[in-house]
Amino acid sequence: MTGSVLVEEAPDVLRPDELLLKLNTKGCGAVVSFVGLTREHEGDADVLRLEFDAWQNKLTPVLERLANEAIEGFGIASVAMAHRTGAVGPQEPIVAIHVGSPHRKEAFQACEWLIDELKRQAPIWKKEVTTEGETWKEGLG
Repeated sequence: MTGSVLVEEAPDVLRPDELLLKLNTKGCGAVVSFVGLTREHEGDADVLRLEFDAWQNKLTPVLERLANEAIEGFGIASVAMAHRTGAVGPQEPIVAIHVGSPHRKEAFQACEWLIDELKRQAPIWKKEVTTEGETWKEGLG
């Protein structure tokens, strides 16, 4: 199955609604979306921001590969996704994934798989800055 893939890097701002408008929904009966936000608190500390650093030359190809794997593996029609880099404040979007599919079950499955694999495979590193200090979080994404 050949699907439609749109991947964007968002160094300054991520607008999930605008990304959704770019999703190809031809032949779709379902759209499932995931938007990850910066939490306001981590434990007893207030989160001031998250800082994302990415291997710029590899980020887009990895996200495109994951989107194509989701299309092939789940039989969905389209994927549009974007990830922030740089500083992201509380309640600001970090990542947006929109999946278009003929059927809802596959759309939900593909969207969940995409965020899990993005967190495992995307060359993105995250530093959490709170009122109690700074911490690099383990793993990618």
